[in-house]
Amino acid sequence: MTATRRGTATLVAAVLAACVAFQLNASMLSPALVTMARELGTDDATVGLSQTMFFTLAAMFSLFLPRLSDIVGRRRTLLVMLAVMLVGSIVAALAVSVEMLFAGRILQGVTGPVVPIGLLMLRSEIADPRRYGAALGLITAVNGGVAGVDALLGGWLATAHGFRAIFWVIAATTVVALVLVAVWGVDSRPSAGTRMDWRGVVPLVVSVGALLLAFDEAGGLADARWALVAVYGLVAATSFVMFWRLQDRTEQPLIATADLRRRATWATLGTTLLTMTGVFAVVNGLVASLAQNTDAGFGLPADLTALVLLAPYALVGWVVGPFAGRIAPVLGYRTVLRIGLAGSVAATLFMAFAGVRSFPMLVVATLLLGVTYAGIANIVLNGLGVVLSPAGNPGMLPGLNAGAFNLGAGISFVILPAVQVAVGAADQAGTAGYSAGMLVGAVCTACALAMSLLIPRPAAAETADDRTAPAVSR
Repeated sequence: MTATRRGTATLVAAVLAACVAFQLNASMLSPALVTMARELGTDDATVGLSQTMFFTLAAMFSLFLPRLSDIVGRRRTLLVMLAVMLVGSIVAALAVSVEMLFAGRILQGVTGPVVPIGLLMLRSEIADPRRYGAALGLITAVNGGVAGVDALLGGWLATAHGFRAIFWVIAATTVVALVLVAVWGVDSRPSAGTRMDWRGVVPLVVSVGALLLAFDEAGGLADARWALVAVYGLVAATSFVMFWRLQDRTEQPLIATADLRRRATWATLGTTLLTMTGVFAVVNGLVASLAQNTDAGFGLPADLTALVLLAPYALVGWVVGPFAGRIAPVLGYRTVLRIGLAGSVAATLFMAFAGVRSFPMLVVATLLLGVTYAGIANIVLNGLGVVLSPAGNPGMLPGLNAGAFNLGAGISFVILPAVQVAVGAADQAGTAGYSAGMLVGAVCTACALAMSLLIPRPAAAETADDRTAPAVSR
């Protein structure tokens, strides 16, 4: 192995370790929520709020930390983020009250943009499009779960040793990531000397945070406080207008309004938002619910559902991801994305018509979604956020794209379960509600496929020169 390739391999290992440490925060705790509520003497809803806090903070910090890393250095930013996550993990592991748990989860949420910052770090060091694509696929596949074993390990640890053991495992993994990033990380600073636009950060973060809270509240459906949803929506809209006006008046804006008007920006963000809306709650909500439903579904226990459905879904995404990332620069990022989206629509339709009636077909459909979404579409969407970002502000689009992923997931958990409940109310012993929710998901994903036709070609990130589509769009 040459020195250059060895350096690339160690950098990929460091970034991968950081991304794994973050992903454990997102996925290991899901099967342990009941145990956490029991050991802290509270209820499931209160413990679930800690998850909401984590994901909301992760989305909000994703909006500006990638830009800050352009200015102060990506390695330095990543090290600070991991150090804060380590403190948060220790606080949560020592938690004797819900308030301590909340504090720990809030600190852990600071690491929300680990993946986009890691991808930017790799982009600055790996010139060959194919090698970068392979690294992109490997890193981004972590978003679907750490080969499917993280949720299983979390459930086992919670059962055998209590929920605190999960946070100690996360803390230990974070220490490893800190060491690897400190030794092998690269401190690229493409925007050194630029002033950080903190005035723009505040209204943007408030706007997106209010939107996330609105969708989370709306997810309560019959129990939702719709007046509060309206207030959150008003705050989100007002804050975004303030942000837009500030960007037009700032010499070095966080995000220039001209960049927001670029087709590369809004088409990519729209595709990500629609994709997440169409897919996320299908697997993580409807499939898991159907598998455990004793009347309309298959009556599986939660641990068996994770083992047979959710873990294989994540594992197949982990396997396919590096291949999708490697061929994207060869076939074209947009072409591979559309293959993934079209496949996701087909898999969701197959699930809606056949999977709801046959457990083997449900397993097959979930695996197909693992290939087409977790292994292809998710990988390429993350990659497009990096390769289509403006040269003068490379952290801009990856950060916004991370926000679109989180916002789409929130919307998905509002719309699809609502459809399932509304339709299923008249067919409580049947699968009509599940089919309806999945069909709505397929429609949203089909809209994402249509939106993807507007994404311009990232010519500099591809190896072929004979494509006719324009490389740049205003």
